[in-house]
Amino acid sequence: MPLPKDPNMLLSYVNTQLRDNYESLAELCSSLGVKEDDIIGTLKGAGFIYDSGLNRFIGSN
Repeated sequence: MPLPKDPNMLLSYVNTQLRDNYESLAELCSSLGVKEDDIIGTLKGAGFIYDSGLNRFIGSN
């Protein structure tokens, strides 16, 4: 399944996957065969950053 293109849908999908199935963003990306930088860049552009302690993307405000 390709990742959602819409940043809000991507945020929801990635955070759900991180919560339910993966211990880190690196593990998720490896499993899905995608680049961390692509997800981080897309979500950063929408105002979100990855918090490794929480293992989720959060608002960067």
